[in-house]
Amino acid sequence: MFRKLLIANRGEIACRIIATARRLGIATVAVHSDADAGARHVAMADEAVRIGPPPVAESYLRGAAIVQAARDTGADAIHPGYGFLSENPDFVELVEAAGLTFVGPPAAAIRAMGLKDAAKRAMEAAGVPVVPGHHGPEQDPDTLLAAAERIGWPVLIKARAGGGGKGMRRVDRPGDFRAALDSARREAQAAFGDPACLIEKYVASPRHIEIQVFADAHGNVVHLFERDCSLQRRHQKVIEEAPAPGMPAEVRAAMGRAAVEAARAIGYRGAGTVEFIADGTQGLRPDGFWFMEMNTRLQVEHPVTEAITGLDLVALQIRVAAGQPLPFAQHDLDIRGHAFEARIYAEDPARGFLPATGRIGHLRFPPAAEFTPGPVRVDSGVRAGDAITPHYDPMIAKLIVHGPDRDTALARLQAALAATRVAGTVTNIAFLGALARHRDFAAGRVDTGLIERDLDALTAAAEPPEPAIALAALAALGLLAPPAGPDPWDRLTGWRAWGRARQHAHLERAGSRLERVVETLGPGEFRIKGGAAPLALAVSPEGEELALRIDGHSRRAAVARTGATVTVFLDGQDFAFTLPDMLAGPGDSEAAGDVIAAPMPGIVRLLHVAAGDSVRRGQAVMVLEAMKMEHALTAPRDGVVAEVSAAAGMQVDEGMVLVRLEPGDG
Repeated sequence: MFRKLLIANRGEIACRIIATARRLGIATVAVHSDADAGARHVAMADEAVRIGPPPVAESYLRGAAIVQAARDTGADAIHPGYGFLSENPDFVELVEAAGLTFVGPPAAAIRAMGLKDAAKRAMEAAGVPVVPGHHGPEQDPDTLLAAAERIGWPVLIKARAGGGGKGMRRVDRPGDFRAALDSARREAQAAFGDPACLIEKYVASPRHIEIQVFADAHGNVVHLFERDCSLQRRHQKVIEEAPAPGMPAEVRAAMGRAAVEAARAIGYRGAGTVEFIADGTQGLRPDGFWFMEMNTRLQVEHPVTEAITGLDLVALQIRVAAGQPLPFAQHDLDIRGHAFEARIYAEDPARGFLPATGRIGHLRFPPAAEFTPGPVRVDSGVRAGDAITPHYDPMIAKLIVHGPDRDTALARLQAALAATRVAGTVTNIAFLGALARHRDFAAGRVDTGLIERDLDALTAAAEPPEPAIALAALAALGLLAPPAGPDPWDRLTGWRAWGRARQHAHLERAGSRLERVVETLGPGEFRIKGGAAPLALAVSPEGEELALRIDGHSRRAAVARTGATVTVFLDGQDFAFTLPDMLAGPGDSEAAGDVIAAPMPGIVRLLHVAAGDSVRRGQAVMVLEAMKMEHALTAPRDGVVAEVSAAAGMQVDEGMVLVRLEPGDG
């Protein structure tokens, strides 16, 4: 067994690997960029080494620097986690040339599956069913368009390198093909350094089902059953579950055999995932699934497999890398209950899931196990006070639940999401909650188009109820602060010798001003006016929560104030309010919708307009690349472009005005 393990990664996966290594008695070394010097994975590890500035190309992708850090600290193995260098065969060879062990598959196996076109040709040769498509090396746009015509519309353009939904576009008609191909190529080049794409038939009612495989150096290969990853947006997974709903035993066996054969065909070792696309129009069938790709690493969603098998996949990775055989055979494995994983991100579903940045001022999870199976489990690489930066993936946490059956597990997921509280940055928690309550998802009727079909309903921002506005008003006035001391006079906040105190609270939400008049009736008792009807509210603190008595009814809530923002957590929802600067003047042209500003830091990839051009509301004016994905910025109204203050290739900061509009002639 290894004495010291270096983790060539960051965030929650680095923390998760460190937790297992600690249970195995293995010392750990973290690496970090300047932006991560105070990160949680650095604090958890026994040692930490700086490897460069924030950009990944200058830090987490510097293979030579990471290997040198391992040698300098006396580590004898390197675990890559997922992403970054985890599927880079050159890095594997660099690690092994230094006399260190790579906790993962051989370089040859990674190369065999690293490019989707070559991988599919290899799988066809091994007898594994493959999606019809163009998997050849030809990349001429006319050749690819002709291939799409032969396959039949709709088709899917896919970057042959990498994953995570990057470089992937659905195309429904010939006229849209070239623009989609150009966009996919740009995104693939930015994310993977390889713009080449393949073309595949887009499967109707597709289900994304993957099989976890494990192989050792002694010829043993097993599968650990399936995960259903069909709930996706922009080809990125949102909620995963295991086992797949409606999975017949014969289909599970057929998929498992195909996955094991795929691993054997390339001489695999360690943890890997073989991903299949299945036609869900008539239920899952042995002849209705096809190989998509193999991820030669640990997957983000591996905890759901741990939940239903009782295994620690990271521990297995380490033991296999150390030369130990798998401690079980296929017939020893069985499925225990049901599990879900929800990915909590700093992103704004109402704005097309744009990644968000900000400092996490408040972070609370439900009672849960951490980095180990339990009824509720939380894997997170951030803490309250940490910043979500534009340099890395904006994941906050993975919330995993397990139950004896799907209905119980789903109820636990809904409750755990409702009890999760994040303030300081916008998150997708409300979206995940709506998805967990979706009628089709609850019934197990899932496919990759579910989210898109009901996107407006799933991303609709809930209007804050009057009690939430009332609590925000109390927080804005400082009336929820605990007493300054034991003196009973300290409890008389808002007390007046000549009568009840009345104070005006000013709030903003979604660009609208809200005003409430707060009348203090006594310690913790208030009447709030300004809504549809006066509200009588009694508040008493209970730990991190507030016990409420609203017009005779008891409820619970929590409030977090971070800077000029107050976030109220009530009934499983969170409502953020801004405290306006009352000395500021009226809004300028930006408030009137006359500008297009950068919603996040990024690089301008394409400009579609110039000064003097007429634009219509919703028309794309430029493409901004942020966090390795492209985002189209659109005109907020009809008008004429008065000024363009950005150029293609320009790095822009969040809030920077990129285009200014003026009224048109009409």
